Amino acid sequence: MSGSNWSDAGRLTQVFRTVQNGHLLHDSLTPSKETESQSQLNTWHGYVDWKNRPAITNKHGGLLAASFVLVVEVLENLAFLANASNLVLYMSEYMHFSPSKSANSVTNFMGTAFLLALLGGFLSDAFCTTYYIYLISALIEFLGLVVLTIQARSGSLKPPTCDLQAAPNVPCEQVHGAQAAMLFIGLYLVALGVGGIKGSLPPHGAEQFDEATPQGRKQRSTFFNYFVFCLSFGALIAVTFVVWVEDNKGWQWGFGISTFAIFLSIPIFLAGSSFYRNKIPCGSPLTTISKVLIAALVNSGVSRNSTSAIVSMTSSPSPPIPTGKEGGEDSNRKGVESIHTPSTSLSFLNRAVSDTPACSALECSVQQVEEVKIVMKILPIFACTIMLNCCLAQLSTFSVQQAASMNTKVGSLKVPPASLPVFPVVFIMILAPVYDHFIIPFARRVTKTEMGISHLQRIGIGLFLSIVAMAIAALVEIKRKGVVTDSGLIDSAKPLPITFFWIAFQYLFLGSADLFVLAGLLEFCFSEAPVSMRSLATSLSWASLAIGYYLSSVIVSIVNRVTGISTNKPWLAGSNLNHYHLERFYWLMCILSALNFMHYLFWAKKYKYTSVKSSK
Repeated sequence: MSGSNWSDAGRLTQVFRTVQNGHLLHDSLTPSKETESQSQLNTWHGYVDWKNRPAITNKHGGLLAASFVLVVEVLENLAFLANASNLVLYMSEYMHFSPSKSANSVTNFMGTAFLLALLGGFLSDAFCTTYYIYLISALIEFLGLVVLTIQARSGSLKPPTCDLQAAPNVPCEQVHGAQAAMLFIGLYLVALGVGGIKGSLPPHGAEQFDEATPQGRKQRSTFFNYFVFCLSFGALIAVTFVVWVEDNKGWQWGFGISTFAIFLSIPIFLAGSSFYRNKIPCGSPLTTISKVLIAALVNSGVSRNSTSAIVSMTSSPSPPIPTGKEGGEDSNRKGVESIHTPSTSLSFLNRAVSDTPACSALECSVQQVEEVKIVMKILPIFACTIMLNCCLAQLSTFSVQQAASMNTKVGSLKVPPASLPVFPVVFIMILAPVYDHFIIPFARRVTKTEMGISHLQRIGIGLFLSIVAMAIAALVEIKRKGVVTDSGLIDSAKPLPITFFWIAFQYLFLGSADLFVLAGLLEFCFSEAPVSMRSLATSLSWASLAIGYYLSSVIVSIVNRVTGISTNKPWLAGSNLNHYHLERFYWLMCILSALNFMHYLFWAKKYKYTSVKSSK
């Protein structure tokens, strides 16, 4: 075939591929070879734009694209936290749940929302891009908030009001039947939407940076710091303005503001469409993990020649998915070489690679085995952060109820108890820029490393602060109970003669712990995980929150059952917080946090970063 015929065939193939993607580009009929080569060198390999075309290096990604994600996070967290922070009072005062049932309902709702982030991360890695998962999830959350707004606005959709001061012997009617169904349908539609957003938005922003360069990795680290900053900024508006509206103008207005916020986030997110680069889904990460684990288990019982096993481990590995620019020959070669020989860690998984697998469906490459090993090594670090989030669950439950029993006036202004998180939120907003622009540069100069403070060091600082926070919470509750006894207001609904600012101390330390752990864990999971599993791995940060909230409910139930058997009076039961032994519960949480911290130190010392650049 002549050269012209080869050229014609190449052009026809390119047109066919373009039509397959749904984008018929007229100028693709007559590109020169030089133009084609230049185009390939200027595209991000493994990434597309919102129209499913190859992402261009100088056009897609970078700080501008990530800035849209940061603005959206402000609105998204405002919509979620405006209700979550005050929901325990809504459940007790308007839906007439007991304090413990209200606390459990809120922790279950928030736990479900964060746990569903795993679903959002899985779908982002396996089927859709993070771009589309966010849009679908935002619409679902919007629908749930509409349902809650309608219920809060209509008196016929809520249980009848009751006044314990006017009629203390008349029990309040708890929400039930169709009203309860409407309440929980709205709440869990919101939870489903929040889960999808949490599982897709952080990795979508982090994917905008080139990790092949030191500058790109530093910008990605800055993005995670400012992601937590924006999360806190949305929380600040939520726990001040929106909570005040809920307490003074009605919950229908509070839900309405949240509905408007999540609706507004959608066009803002879409405005950045032309700047985003979207990672192409690589298939189900759970399939890879399951296949490797099952293959290792099956092959462990099959006798095979060790020499052939070594040969099979070093032959025909799956090509890695590069994350840098096309044409990055050195980086690609390094990635291929790194998967020719299996590592010695978690060596039992090496059995998954066999030249004679039990069945073709269980045939695994060395790369797949190494990817699963990385995930297995991340899991203990993730597990050690659950206890911190169990402590954080107290901020939206018992701590709010403590503050509600105290004097919440500042001069002539009465502060809603649910606005107490303003203390850690403001501190985080101050600390995040200081950390990024002063502490990290100083640490880089001292340690002469790229990161300055490693991800694991940052997580460790947060876990230590959680121990201090729970000790302070126990001491403050002892002081509050002393005031209850001295004032004789143990069975009264009147505010105690003690300022709610005492509660601010535990909020401050737990908020600081949250900043260090959340930002550190998000970046740790994203940077350490295999490229094909990054959204799912990043979702582990939110899953840790979910399990922490669930664990909080479980611990409360266990404490009540055990103490009820031993003393015939559970520590955390009844409708009056003044009869609770909350200080003992906080001491228990402090001890558990200290044991968890020692557990974390064991795994952190054993952990080896997957690459030199990750640890620097």
